[in-house]
Amino acid sequence: MSKGLILQNGRIYTMNPEQPLAEAVVLRGTRIAHVGTTAEMKIWVGHGGWEVVDLAGRTVLPGLTDAHIHLSGYARVRVRVNLSGVRTLEEALARVAEWAKRTPPGQWIEGHGWNHYLWGGVWPTRQHLDAVAPEHPVALQRVDGHSVWCNSLALQLAGVDGETHSPLGGEIVKDEEGRPTGILKETAGSLVLERIGRPSPEERLRLLDEAFKEAHSLGITGVHVPEEAEAFGDYQTLYARRALRLRVLAHLPQNRLDEAISLGIRSGFGDERLRIGALKIFADGSLGSKTASLLQDYEDEPGFRGLPTLPVRELDNLVMKAAEAGISVAVHAIGDRAVRLVLDTIARAERKVGRPNFPHRIEHAQLLHPQDLPRFQELGVVASMQPIHAPSDMPVARRLWGERCRYAYAWRSVLDHGAVLAFGSDAPVEPMDPWAGIHAAVTRQRPDGTPPGGWYPEQRISVEEAVRAYTWGAAFAAGETHLKGSIEEGKVSDVIVLDRDIFEVPPEEIRDTKVEMTVLGGEIVYGG
Repeated sequence: MSKGLILQNGRIYTMNPEQPLAEAVVLRGTRIAHVGTTAEMKIWVGHGGWEVVDLAGRTVLPGLTDAHIHLSGYARVRVRVNLSGVRTLEEALARVAEWAKRTPPGQWIEGHGWNHYLWGGVWPTRQHLDAVAPEHPVALQRVDGHSVWCNSLALQLAGVDGETHSPLGGEIVKDEEGRPTGILKETAGSLVLERIGRPSPEERLRLLDEAFKEAHSLGITGVHVPEEAEAFGDYQTLYARRALRLRVLAHLPQNRLDEAISLGIRSGFGDERLRIGALKIFADGSLGSKTASLLQDYEDEPGFRGLPTLPVRELDNLVMKAAEAGISVAVHAIGDRAVRLVLDTIARAERKVGRPNFPHRIEHAQLLHPQDLPRFQELGVVASMQPIHAPSDMPVARRLWGERCRYAYAWRSVLDHGAVLAFGSDAPVEPMDPWAGIHAAVTRQRPDGTPPGGWYPEQRISVEEAVRAYTWGAAFAAGETHLKGSIEEGKVSDVIVLDRDIFEVPPEEIRDTKVEMTVLGGEIVYGG
């Protein structure tokens, strides 16, 4: 039986400031036993029983963590109507029509990924879907997941009509005659989504396993997941079967705080494979659905500043209640007003309860006011951001936020003010691709190289800083820097081997990086 793996003759970027570069690493079981030179490996190899890999100069990094991914949702979206990147309404309808042909009448058609800004900015309607799928209830989530496009049959089954009032924190969009248009924003989307049948438990597990494999192929060994209780149950089932093939930090749903407190659950409970994270709270909506909460008006709609999903007092109560119970918070806040309110309420909680051992975090933080930049470091709040959003959001952000965009996706400013960055993908909103994320963070350009020099290039960061946000930064956000985030003795044996040195190639080539091997807990789970 092999003692473990020895990787030698490579360029190992450890993310450990005290030993930033090495040639070889010894992975003894689930732990890193030694990091050093190829010459030193002779002593280890001489004792026999090791599997030795000659890296032939290849690049090695710590396993990456996607610090914000809806993994269960992503697993299911992979087998639904995919409208990501579809550039016309006609093409989107054609895809739905094709799906309807092979779906028995009466069964739901689900989909994800449409972006009406690619269609000229005009919202689609239920009548569009009625024309191509009149016998199927249809529910298609927007690319950001904050709006649902439905046909008439779906609305009918959900009991949504002209007399239905919008729920708190949501909007049933209606036409001039007071009839639903088919667009349900924020919490209103649940009126329809809750009517759709769920996959069986075993089907959910099968889909998750397929998503794990894709993650391994991209060099991802860990994820932070803000999901519902059902998903946490699935991760526990896989854990019990020894089939949880990613390290999972599972955030608690906002609506389960009381149950968690009654059970005495606290942030950080668990082990190195499955742990409890923070309480996921929503403070506002999204950019694309125009529900992000702003300090100033939207550029194209004077007097409108977005749609907060929680009253300030309720946000305060949630954060305080969680903090008093030893549960940190991970608050979705995209607009600058939402970010400010979250920082305010975390500050109030700190004054009363003190600073938690497990850090609070703000998810997305896509638009910041410069006055709030120092407060992340002052309050110990992690900026959990997704750089892959920037290239696709540029046109919409310019249209809706104008010159405020100089502080949009402001990674450089966040780092310069001393805060910790943790990067993720927000899949299925964006692809689960950390190399596209690193490319975006370093270049602030689309895949085609536009705009020249990058969008607000002063917010670019270095390759090392971007990789650090996917490794050490994510580990810090999970309270796990003693376990992961760098290649050091005693830490978990999670490493990846790349086909290129992303620190040396031209930045535009980073996006094309391929992973040749992924090792999770000392086991080769991809490549070899």
